[in-house]
Amino acid sequence: MKVLVTGGAGFIGSHLVDALIEQGHEVVVIDNLSTGFQDNVNPHARLYKISIGDEKLAEVFERERPQIVNHHAAQVDLRKSVAEPVFDARENILGSLNVIVNAVRFGVEKLIYASSGGAVYGEPQYLPVDENHPINPVSQYGVSKHAVEHYLYLYGLGYGLNYVVLRYANVYGPGQNPLGEAGVVAIFARQMLRGEQPTIFGQGDKTRDYTHVSDMVRVNLLAMERGRNAIYNVGTGVETSDQEIFDTLAEALGYHGTPLYASVRKGEIQRICLDCSKAEKELGWRPKLTLKEGIGKTVAYYRGQSWGS
Repeated sequence: MKVLVTGGAGFIGSHLVDALIEQGHEVVVIDNLSTGFQDNVNPHARLYKISIGDEKLAEVFERERPQIVNHHAAQVDLRKSVAEPVFDARENILGSLNVIVNAVRFGVEKLIYASSGGAVYGEPQYLPVDENHPINPVSQYGVSKHAVEHYLYLYGLGYGLNYVVLRYANVYGPGQNPLGEAGVVAIFARQMLRGEQPTIFGQGDKTRDYTHVSDMVRVNLLAMERGRNAIYNVGTGVETSDQEIFDTLAEALGYHGTPLYASVRKGEIQRICLDCSKAEKELGWRPKLTLKEGIGKTVAYYRGQSWGS
């Protein structure tokens, strides 16, 4: 198959591109390299350095005629979405709509969309959160990610677009940018390896559902063949606190310092973990790696980076 991956130079997208090529698929990457890196892109993939909001996106669709579109490109910085909501909406809503419209126009067989299970639900009314939980995002980022889900429903209903929405938990693993605003595992690992003092925002009891990138790649591959016009949570169903992440990394890295504690940042929820039984039932997916196993693989990667000295 020919697969177009938006955001294929980013953290999750580049892992996915590698897996697709390993399976023998032809892969086209769309990435404006605003947060992704060209070195991340598999040399066997074709890279178009444009934004998903660019009118030239139609030319890429017309030239390449992909059968599958996997849409990972996004503005993912929650804090930036709060500070610059118009920019967030332009990138995440209008950019995604451009992808959807062209997918319909050029006869794409299926569109897979990376949404956010950590942002669209808001503060949970119950845990673990399933797909029927009320949608009440408390950040502009969460609003923009959910708005795209509505557009997909509309284009599925009115234009016959076949789509799958994957609502991600917090993704971590090798290759995540430790200099970004998202990705606490990568950020903490780099700081610990450099002998710096990581900052926990809050008292350390804020929880997230941490899922290794290899498990996220697997669910994307399964979604190419399974699921139709459906939404799936993708996570472990386990709450892990900020303090637990700090302690697990500190043990793995031999770090003996303590964290700084700062005020909770606007737009962040206090607790989340995802019920992923629907994905297990309909996609045949469940996470393979425990947090300890995933952290071990991640730490091994970051130890080999030059900034770790």
